[in-house]
Amino acid sequence: MNYIWIIFKKELKDITRDRRTIITMIIVPMLLFPILTTIATKIISSQTKKAQTKTLVVGLITYNNDTDFRNILQSREDLTIVENITEAQIDTLIQSDSLDAVIRFSENFTAQVKNLEPGDIHLHFKSSKDLNVTRNRLTELIKEYEKTLLNERFAHLNLERSVTEAIKTHRHDVASKQEQFGKTVGGIIPYIFILFCFTGCMYPAIDLGAGEKERGTLETLLTSPVRHLHIIIGKIGVIALSGLTSASIAFLGIVLAAVVHPEIATRLLNNVSETFNIAHMSFLVLALFIPIIVISLLLLPLAIFFASLLMAISIFAKSFKEAQSQMSPLTIVILLPVFIGILPGIELNVFTALIPVLNLSLATKDIISGTISPWLLVEVYSSLILISMLSLTFCVKWFEREDVIFRES
Repeated sequence: MNYIWIIFKKELKDITRDRRTIITMIIVPMLLFPILTTIATKIISSQTKKAQTKTLVVGLITYNNDTDFRNILQSREDLTIVENITEAQIDTLIQSDSLDAVIRFSENFTAQVKNLEPGDIHLHFKSSKDLNVTRNRLTELIKEYEKTLLNERFAHLNLERSVTEAIKTHRHDVASKQEQFGKTVGGIIPYIFILFCFTGCMYPAIDLGAGEKERGTLETLLTSPVRHLHIIIGKIGVIALSGLTSASIAFLGIVLAAVVHPEIATRLLNNVSETFNIAHMSFLVLALFIPIIVISLLLLPLAIFFASLLMAISIFAKSFKEAQSQMSPLTIVILLPVFIGILPGIELNVFTALIPVLNLSLATKDIISGTISPWLLVEVYSSLILISMLSLTFCVKWFEREDVIFRES
């Protein structure tokens, strides 16, 4: 055990001296989400504000229908109305940005309204242009006009508007706030944890395997009076620690992004509760503190699995570049089960609890929501521990083969 600890400290010192490892393990996870959310927030806010304050040039085709809608549009200072257009010109004018949108009444709109039928109004717009702000602005005007027509219709019939409400549905969600919170963010957290745990293991694994081959230090280590078992366990321990550190720092980066830009977190958690306020950090802490500890314990055997797998590849590779090219495609393979776990209808059960990576993704959602079955949790733990031990055993056997370590072709 003492030899393993010596190897562990030696390898840990080596990777902390490597600039690429520090950037990948600490700097990128910590700064990625705050930077991305800052950029996204600035761009979205700027574009939305620009689209909301812009004076829209709107085409209007009424086909001589008797409507007050023209007066409503002309009374607004943020709209410019163009009427001398035909239906055949609509798409061309919008695509060329000559018009922002076109409102087209059906030819028999007046007759439809007089017959107490719905009057047809067509709104033409380009959704890819301004985050649908133009569509939303004009839709609100059409809805206001609809309310005016409905009020006139009910007044003419001497009816109250309430007679149209034959049923009033009252929704009562029995799910607790924690369950709603877990289902909302439960798909995001495992994605972050698994992705950064894997990438956090990747570069230390390359450096401690193929990197040592290139530097010629692996031969020196193998000639020391230490068993191969101690060497490989020490290396895997450092790699797994790097992955766990990277995942933890990535989560802290998310928390930092939520603190810096609370409007993003509020929008994300909007479905949790209409009265929830991100300023109530006590709820967030209580909802996540214990679940994150449980998830971290789940992540430990997964990190050992990643470390063993990547170390085996790194040992086999002849150079740093070869190891990197062999490991990079694995990112897609690792994230595929996580993506499947986010899909609706995929739940944690006796079968899915046995599938590595997918079981952690599904278990995370149930752990955060507080609905995890203890037996399924034990099954997930057992499955992850088993695969980590198998991968570790394979890596040890792989490392003991000189034809693998010193292969020439």
